[in-house]
Amino acid sequence: MGRFDGKVVFITGIARGQGRNHAVRFAREGAAIVGLDRADTISTVRYPSPGKEDLDETVRLVEAEGGKIIARQGDVRDQQAVDQVVADALEEFGHIDIVLPNAGITTLGRFWELPDEVWDEMIGINLTGVWRTLRAAIPSMIERGQGGSIVFTGSIAGLMGMPGLAHYAATKHGVNGVMRSLANELGPYGIRVNSVNPTNVATPMILNENTFKVFRPDLPDPGEEDAREAFSSYHILDTPWVESDDVTSAVLWLCSEEGRALTGAAIPLDLGATAKWPGR
Repeated sequence: MGRFDGKVVFITGIARGQGRNHAVRFAREGAAIVGLDRADTISTVRYPSPGKEDLDETVRLVEAEGGKIIARQGDVRDQQAVDQVVADALEEFGHIDIVLPNAGITTLGRFWELPDEVWDEMIGINLTGVWRTLRAAIPSMIERGQGGSIVFTGSIAGLMGMPGLAHYAATKHGVNGVMRSLANELGPYGIRVNSVNPTNVATPMILNENTFKVFRPDLPDPGEEDAREAFSSYHILDTPWVESDDVTSAVLWLCSEEGRALTGAAIPLDLGATAKWPGR
């Protein structure tokens, strides 16, 4: 028996990284999975975007766990695409119990120098996409009357200021503001709403040559090993990043019966970054 037998989990940004890891581990614990991912190039992003083959691999991995999955290629900025995957889920499984609005991108740049396209794409995917996802999913959860759980993918950039990431921080602070408001709105329906806020996570969003160059501008062609110390410098614990499994473990706990007393909480999975004494 799994903790999530009979549950249906809707995850955006499912093609790889944290979204894929969430899908596989929820399936391992008995849940059916509903996924949406653009799985295509995003014009403002400088690291490689996932493709259709990545989305197909997520499906394969979920099915290898014995899980059922509906996975659609679509953009969270497209309300019709989001509405359709929710409709497909309700037709196939009858209900949605858990929503993980996880789709997101990151780019770097000084606030006053950001092109319109960079700002608009960041807000559209990371914040408006969250609204579109939940606008589609919440009504059926309320109508069913069985409660549920929503866990936003935040960031330490949603808990503190970070140079070069003002536009990203705006979306993640926005996510945490939405989370706290929605916890109040959905509490009467027994739907708990929280966020996880990791530091660097070892996914392609972070582990790429552009990010390595930002952390090690003194080297002409830095790699992962060159950047480890610089990444670690942000944290109390001498560790450069967390793994997707660390984030998923927190999400599973929040969505499970063990987390039943928690709503409206922004959980820092940050290796101590937000608590670090400046001189340490």
